[in-house]
Amino acid sequence: MDSRRGTVFGTADGRVAIRFVRLVAHPPEKVWRAITDPEQLREWFPAVVELDRPVGTPVFFGVTDEQRRRYGMADDPDRAPNGRILRNQPPLVLEYEWAGEILTWEITGTPEGSRLVFTNVLSEPDAAGPAAAGWEAGLEVVEAQLDGTPITWNPLDRAEQLARRT
Repeated sequence: MDSRRGTVFGTADGRVAIRFVRLVAHPPEKVWRAITDPEQLREWFPAVVELDRPVGTPVFFGVTDEQRRRYGMADDPDRAPNGRILRNQPPLVLEYEWAGEILTWEITGTPEGSRLVFTNVLSEPDAAGPAAAGWEAGLEVVEAQLDGTPITWNPLDRAEQLARRT
């Protein structure tokens, strides 16, 4: 996969991960809000969740309205936590576990703005292609949000389009 689509690699513990790198012309604090603010997450993240929480906090990743409508998905009625915050160092590092996967966001300030590195350690190696398409579509929305560009597309439709290209 090209760098825009994410780079798939093996981890030291034998799992498969996908890494995306984006250079954006915005300060780390603004990028941090794009990956933690519930209002911004609602536009692109594949769950309803509050991520800007203290380390060790159990979190519940809920189903989005679009997932309910499109796929008939439903939340756990008990809303049992299905993840937890592993690292939270605003505005530089956010790492959490979600259903056996590890997701890490690293933001570094640059003279031009920020370097955003997102890594998803997968629980299922065969999920790399679809996961990469989904995250690429989500990151397109993040970049649009940062730039103030209106979001005129559905990220789930875009992810399906990207997945067909693989």
